[in-house]
Amino acid sequence: ESRRWLESFLRDFPAELEALGFSSIQVTYFTSLSRQQEFEGNTKSVIPLFSITYFLTITFSVVSCLRLSCIRNNVWLACCGVVSAGLAVLSSFGLMLFCGVPFVVTVANAPFLILGVGVDDMFIMIASWEQSSRKKEKSGIKCLLAETYAEAALSVTITTLTDVLAFFIGTWTAFPSVRSFCLYTGTAFVFCYIYTMTFFGAIMVLNHKREQGNRHWLTCMPVGVGKDQAERSCLYNACCIGNCSRGLYQLETKQPESKHPMSVFFKKYYGPFVTNKWIKLFVVLLYGAYLGSSIYGCTQIREGINLRNLASDDSYVIPYYDDSKKYFSAYGPRIMVVITESIDYGNETVRLGIENCMQNLEGISYVDKNLSESWLRIYTKLASSGLINIGNKTLFVNNLPILFQMAPSFEWDINKTQDEIEASRFFIQTVNVTSAVDEKNLLNELRETAKQCSIPLMVYHPAFIYYDQYLVIVQNTIQNVVVAAGAMLVVSLLLIPNPLCCLWVTFAIASVIVGVAGFMTFWNVNLDSISMINLVICIGFSVDFSAHISYAFVTSGESSANKRAIEALSLLGYPVLQGAVSTILGVVVLAAAKTYIFRTFFKIMFLVILFGAFHGLVFIPVFLTFF
Repeated sequence: ESRRWLESFLRDFPAELEALGFSSIQVTYFTSLSRQQEFEGNTKSVIPLFSITYFLTITFSVVSCLRLSCIRNNVWLACCGVVSAGLAVLSSFGLMLFCGVPFVVTVANAPFLILGVGVDDMFIMIASWEQSSRKKEKSGIKCLLAETYAEAALSVTITTLTDVLAFFIGTWTAFPSVRSFCLYTGTAFVFCYIYTMTFFGAIMVLNHKREQGNRHWLTCMPVGVGKDQAERSCLYNACCIGNCSRGLYQLETKQPESKHPMSVFFKKYYGPFVTNKWIKLFVVLLYGAYLGSSIYGCTQIREGINLRNLASDDSYVIPYYDDSKKYFSAYGPRIMVVITESIDYGNETVRLGIENCMQNLEGISYVDKNLSESWLRIYTKLASSGLINIGNKTLFVNNLPILFQMAPSFEWDINKTQDEIEASRFFIQTVNVTSAVDEKNLLNELRETAKQCSIPLMVYHPAFIYYDQYLVIVQNTIQNVVVAAGAMLVVSLLLIPNPLCCLWVTFAIASVIVGVAGFMTFWNVNLDSISMINLVICIGFSVDFSAHISYAFVTSGESSANKRAIEALSLLGYPVLQGAVSTILGVVVLAAAKTYIFRTFFKIMFLVILFGAFHGLVFIPVFLTFF
């Protein structure tokens, strides 16, 4: 009944308010349903952003796979890579919804993430395919694919495993919303891996056959060669041959596959630049500065969620929170004290027990005892003035209507049947509750005091479910991060056959986590269940970048450390960079979202990718050369 009333109030009130046309009075409103409803409404606001993300990712993949030759152009390959990531989102969401895992607001972040990562795997596959076809020009297609999988599958498997592990470890938390998010995203990563290994592998073979047959990338027409070219029009040549010149056109596929210009850049310019000894010194100093500021940031971290952040920016509750903060910031939430069981109110000792409990609750430093509201006090006053008699249970219940005549609002505070009171409630007013720490202390003190009471009491306020976060958030985050980092170490030890390399990967994880947690504070992000999810993801991602590079370094056959670093960078520098850019493109749209949750997600993902890529492309190669 009350829910229906609230819903109709929220539906009709804005129109009523407009009809009244106040010029000098400003009205802001809020109901006990508002917080939940506005929070759930957030998901709809990001749906339009999906399409932009897909568009951006496809464009980026296509652009980074473009070649200036009409045969070598990998446009379809790039599109199919993005499609396979899209399929993974569909499959996993379908499966999870079918299994009845609740779809919460945070899950709406998942597709943005999976797109970025799926595309990442695709770039690594394409890079090793091109490398294999350079090595073995004459061998058959089976050998090529086998070689590609041998190269790429290890990298892709390691990163998928670490990401999936990070998410499934995240499901151990005390927060159901985090659990849902981790389940959805973890399954999506599994599907993404399956599709990359099956669907995308097949697409690569088809693409190779098209190249071997010398067919045009778009029309799949055989590309003309030789004399008949001169007779055709310029337009035909441009479409089917790729150049307008009338000259003879050599068959392209007979030349070995050329290196991608970015790989050349990493080998010729970037690698030697980073391995220069003065630059190395600079990198070490830079790292020192990074670590120092991160650790300082970690000491300044703020916990707790600001409730106004749960609504989107244009919601009607935002002005309400602002007004409430501006004019009534001295007052905290009004707490309901509920007597949950049927007790004998007619008995004097019981009444004294209740009064005693109320006084204990009012004795808490956060409570102002002059603002309490208790029907029992008024009723006892009435009795002591001799107007009524409440000497036994029956009289106590039968004389209640006299109280209700004097103060009708008390009728809402008592839940009674014919001959007894089943439950009743009082209100106490809190003051000076300004920070998350205050909220945490208040909750603890109230619950402790209520527990010590001789009468079964419960304290309640709709915001308590958010305050409960603060009680467990720090230990929960630390536990998740430590367990996940441990799992990553084990995975990398099993899959990377070199203990030194594993140490570096672990070092990178720790370093990135510290960095993200520290810089999060500088970017005004609090530690709450939302940023906690992201810290766990962060572990999975920081592995990705450093694992590729350090693995390439360790397996390299070069003699000196510097040459090894240069080779590792020329092989994997570009795919790592592509992966970083594609993941950032996946989440960058969220920066424009109207909701704090999605913006936070963007901020943390951005930091993770930025620091992860920096470790993979700058810090790790330099540190590896020292050891």
